[in-house]
Amino acid sequence: MSEVKKRSVDIAGHRTSVSIEAPFWDALRDIALRKKTSINTLIANVDGARNGNLSSAIRVFVLRELQKQNRI
Repeated sequence: MSEVKKRSVDIAGHRTSVSIEAPFWDALRDIALRKKTSINTLIANVDGARNGNLSSAIRVFVLRELQKQNRI
């Protein structure tokens, strides 16, 4: 089981923290590289579209992106 780590991010000019397991953070970083954008930009987009918890929304975003790539 992967340890949950709290990470600070900037969203719309303010700092916030998210608690994300390392494999999700690594996948998020890979997605940002592939899309030629920053992790903060990806998280800001997720934040703008979410209804619930930001950390959970990030995990769902990563899952959907990996499904699009047929990696899972």
